[in-house]
Amino acid sequence: MSRAQAGGAIPPDGEERRITFDVRVWSVKEIRLKNGSSWQVRWQVAGRPRPNTRNFASKTAAESRRAEILTAVRKGEAFDVETGLPLSEWRALPQPAPDPAPERTWLAVARDFVDAKWAEHQAPGTRRSLSEALGSVTPALFDEPPPARLAGLVREALAGWVFRTGSRTILGPDGRRVENEPPEGWAEVLAWMEQHSRPISDLADVAVTRAALVTLSHRLDGKPAAANTITWRRMFFSQVITFAITHGDLEANPLPGAQWTPPRKVVVVDRRAVVDHGRALRLLAAVAERAPELEAFYACIYYAATRPGETQELTIDQLTLPETGWGEVALEGNNPEVSPLWSDEPDQPRQARELKHREKGEVRPVPLHPDLVALLRRHIERFGTTPDGRIFRSYTGGAVKTSRYLTVWRAARNKALTPAEVASPLARRPYDLRHAAVSRWLNAGVPPTQVAEWAGHSVRILLTVYAKCIVGEEKRALGLIDASFAAEQQTAEPRTARTQPLAPNPNTMIVSTRSPQTPGNHRTSTAPTGHRP
Repeated sequence: MSRAQAGGAIPPDGEERRITFDVRVWSVKEIRLKNGSSWQVRWQVAGRPRPNTRNFASKTAAESRRAEILTAVRKGEAFDVETGLPLSEWRALPQPAPDPAPERTWLAVARDFVDAKWAEHQAPGTRRSLSEALGSVTPALFDEPPPARLAGLVREALAGWVFRTGSRTILGPDGRRVENEPPEGWAEVLAWMEQHSRPISDLADVAVTRAALVTLSHRLDGKPAAANTITWRRMFFSQVITFAITHGDLEANPLPGAQWTPPRKVVVVDRRAVVDHGRALRLLAAVAERAPELEAFYACIYYAATRPGETQELTIDQLTLPETGWGEVALEGNNPEVSPLWSDEPDQPRQARELKHREKGEVRPVPLHPDLVALLRRHIERFGTTPDGRIFRSYTGGAVKTSRYLTVWRAARNKALTPAEVASPLARRPYDLRHAAVSRWLNAGVPPTQVAEWAGHSVRILLTVYAKCIVGEEKRALGLIDASFAAEQQTAEPRTARTQPLAPNPNTMIVSTRSPQTPGNHRTSTAPTGHRP
């Protein structure tokens, strides 16, 4: 019998196991049976209730196995207490397959997608749209409707917590986000949603996917959502599905198999909102009477098609303002007013960013009409700039608040427009001045590629959204049509005079005195009446 003593516990291969060096090995023992003998190897590992035994048909094989055990003991190899085997042999055993990870739910995958996008420093407006989109589709992906006491809280908790990373998490010292404790009023509904969210794999069922698409196509009151709203909701839904496929949570995209056709996307500008030059000048004059420090603000949107957020970021260094003639602005940034809940800087109501559809650092040069150049020169001479060079500012030196320039604009419309025009969509928002600028450039014959560059759009978007006649130009267009008919009539007059002996009064309609003709042979003769067709 051989015996080695020691003991301990180490974590081989990262797994905590009970091991020992205290092993007792007996000599090979012959076991006599009726039909012959077998040879038994026996060893005892400390801590194991029974010794390990193994029988062999021959003594040689038994001695060989005993030698392997003794070699492990003499080499100081630890033995696994549970199996009684040397650790090298235990490691060589087929290991049981690990338990499969629990299947992830739609809610978990969508939440991770939102967190990933938040980390990409998306624009606050995009974050808000993403939250709203996923909040609209998630109710269709529960395995049962929420109880009545929680139904009214579902959308609120989704948009305000689950899909708002900035509220649900906080940035830790190591740069990683840590989950916050949820508001007490939402604890129950959040727990219910976690428990009843469908597995993401359920989207492979066409009926489930179609139900989700139908849900995102409707408003809370059950009425159909606007076509544009449905389009971007579906876009974000599709992005989550792609995210799930990329991370191995879903095998294939179920959307093509759903056979669901979204409504036609309508993004054209309402031509009734686009103002003509005369009315625009009256509006700017009304602004000058009420808030002269904002006249040039609106004029930049009207003449240069700047977005309000881009206008906020204008600095003296970006402007070229000659005494006469055209000038230029090199737009560099965009700073729209957003809710701090969606910002990386919650204590700031604004977040300066790169230009829309541009990479950080890109600029967009835009020509400045001489009238705008003169107006900006007067504005700077009268009001100056901020210490950092900004052209427009509030009374306190900050950015002009959205509520401020909307209030001034409403007052200017009431003063400059007729009651019927005030009630109409005409220039209802300051942003409509941008539509007027782009429409004017197009109607003036500027190539669409150049207009798109100045406006900060693709040509495709430009031609589908902004290619509209402006209010006040329709009469001129109809006049051109009348002139074309008149020119064609003058060319045709000599031939008509030869074939008709009596020249009719051009303002009189000639009515045929022939007997009524049979169907198909009826003919009437007409002449110009002076009325537009």
